[in-house]
Amino acid sequence: MNLHGTAQIGQNHHLWIGGTDTVELAKKYGTPLYLYDVSLIKNRARGFKRAFQEKGVGFQVAYASKAFSSIAMFQLIEQEGLSLDVVSGGELFTALQAEFPAERIHFHGNNKSYEELEFALNAGVGCIVVDNFFEISLLKMISSKLDKKVNILLRLTPGIEAHTHDYIITGQEDSKFGFDLGNGQADKALEDVLAFEGFRVLGIHCHIGSQIFETEGFTLAIEKLFSHFKKWEESFKYFPEVVNLGGGFGIQYTSEDTPLAPEQYVTAMIDEVGKQMRRFEGRDLPELWIEPGRSLVGDAGTTIYSIGSQKEIEGVRHYVSVDGGMTDNIRPALYQAKYEAYVANKMNEKPAQTVSIAGKCCESGDMLIWDIDLPIVTDNDYLAVSCTGAYGYSMASNYNRIQRPAVVFVENGEEQLVVKRETYEDLIKNDIPLKTNVFV
Repeated sequence: MNLHGTAQIGQNHHLWIGGTDTVELAKKYGTPLYLYDVSLIKNRARGFKRAFQEKGVGFQVAYASKAFSSIAMFQLIEQEGLSLDVVSGGELFTALQAEFPAERIHFHGNNKSYEELEFALNAGVGCIVVDNFFEISLLKMISSKLDKKVNILLRLTPGIEAHTHDYIITGQEDSKFGFDLGNGQADKALEDVLAFEGFRVLGIHCHIGSQIFETEGFTLAIEKLFSHFKKWEESFKYFPEVVNLGGGFGIQYTSEDTPLAPEQYVTAMIDEVGKQMRRFEGRDLPELWIEPGRSLVGDAGTTIYSIGSQKEIEGVRHYVSVDGGMTDNIRPALYQAKYEAYVANKMNEKPAQTVSIAGKCCESGDMLIWDIDLPIVTDNDYLAVSCTGAYGYSMASNYNRIQRPAVVFVENGEEQLVVKRETYEDLIKNDIPLKTNVFV
């Protein structure tokens, strides 16, 4: 049993998180229910920052908000002194509603609209991560129109892909993101943006993958980037002030996963950058930025479900259904993600059966967990699925007209509802009835 953060077996053999009884919270707020362990988020944020501070390196740690976006989440991130990575006008709007400092917001995305870019510039965001030539042309128009100088990073694809324990060295031209180093796109983009007076080219950005358990992919990417920087120094007299190395740091969803501590990723990055800087006499170390998302909130989140119907097919499978599923966690259906789970009100009971956890959607693929050993369960029990803090709520939907769950933050015995559960009325608030006889 892998318990994360402050999770523990507490009174009444219940699962407790943040000093609160998850079963009592489920009864109070209903299920499905997302719970976030605030202490774990804070500790992760401080761990990333501490790794940079101990090395004496200029840095920004920006929360990749696509993992989980809400006003309360952005307020928490701001309190911890982090920056923020947004990828849409909606995420930017949420951040501004949370009064997040615009100068610490980085705006990403491979197809930002004219309206989104204008919104970002008027808001005074810290930088735009430029993804393609079309965006360069849009930004030139908006910069000239608003008479604003724009801080930008160029997103590069360095030819390194990393996922879990594997990394692949590839030309990586076949990606929807960024300017490729290998085919000359990056050089052309740099020449273009340096020639426009409305841009301040802070540096570059790259992201090599997700759920990464090793440091080798990062160090190989850094080596390739800095080799190219040497060419840029010679050809364009340019060296980046900022090198953003993205995110992708893994977490432990199941016992099969073996991620490193956040500090280990950061230390390896800093050490490799220091090594590569030997090529550049008289140059200061660039400011290093990273963008953790999943690694800040993933294992801080737990979803509590009520157990409902069961179906046992002798010699085949025992299905246990819960009152959520792909509407609140699409990752298992989307890319066969694996999770661990516990019976929140029977934490001390030993496993007595192998079951598969089914969601309630009208889809045979709505399965949360295949073949997990649990105690005997009934419809009076609660299932806690761990590590649902990233890409759960943010990818939730109203498929089958199911309401999105509530979100509660817990810490030191205190609870706070930060996102209300949707109502049936919420589901139809944007519906417009047909006018009488219009289509008859």
